[in-house]
Amino acid sequence: MLTIHLHKLLFHSFHGYYEEEQILGNDFEVNADIVVDTIGQVTSLRQTVDYVTVYDIIKQRMFQATPLLETVAQELAQAIQTVDERIRSVSITINKLSPPVENFQGIVGVSYKTSA
Repeated sequence: MLTIHLHKLLFHSFHGYYEEEQILGNDFEVNADIVVDTIGQVTSLRQTVDYVTVYDIIKQRMFQATPLLETVAQELAQAIQTVDERIRSVSITINKLSPPVENFQGIVGVSYKTSA
């Protein structure tokens, strides 16, 4: 098994339950871990999953405003899972870097994992 990591992907998107978030947007960090079933030594892109394809899926979905990050994480994981039949699991974490909570210091986020 091989794990492909795409970490600390930054997006300014308009996900959020509150009107302020839908108007002003927020900064998000996305982490994706894709476990791929491989045979032998990987020496060609055909033997693995192209991270550019995965990034394009993430980028496209992050720009579709959605009230709940849970929905975004689930849909991302499910979309990536369909890229290649060798994918055994997909883990997605989405962090909202500046949540609209008065005096809040920190990050909020969600994680979701699929498995074949």
